[in-house]
Amino acid sequence: MKRSLLVVTVVLLAGLLAGRAGLRAQDNPKADDYKISDADVARVNPVKSSPEGLAEARKVFGYDCEMCHGAKGDGKGEVVESMKLTMRDWREPTTLAKLSDGEIFYIITKGKGKMMAEGERVPEKLRWNLVNLVRALAAKGGGEQKSAAATPAP
Repeated sequence: MKRSLLVVTVVLLAGLLAGRAGLRAQDNPKADDYKISDADVARVNPVKSSPEGLAEARKVFGYDCEMCHGAKGDGKGEVVESMKLTMRDWREPTTLAKLSDGEIFYIITKGKGKMMAEGERVPEKLRWNLVNLVRALAAKGGGEQKSAAATPAP
């Protein structure tokens, strides 16, 4: 009887420890562990950018993304410091230059690191509109920075 109880206890303890290790790995995946398939990278955005689509995406961005990514996509959201996040400024041309729309869509859908997945919670068309919004923020920010740099100081 004691031996059975000991075996059950060991099995339960091992299961709990393995589960905790798995959760930790999901919270902070190594860059090498995060792979996006070639098929997902190659996906083309089927949703043309429109004022209506960007407005709908902006609404979701405001309550789901802005707290980390910042209202302008500058990575200066209100929880960045408290969560010890390292965010990228999408307005920098090099930040998104190497990412395809398919990769951005995948990250929005599946999440990455501490970023939660939107998955099936947000309809596919809206996720593609979020990709359009990210691109629009990047284009707007990059254009503002370039024009400010090109304008001579008074």
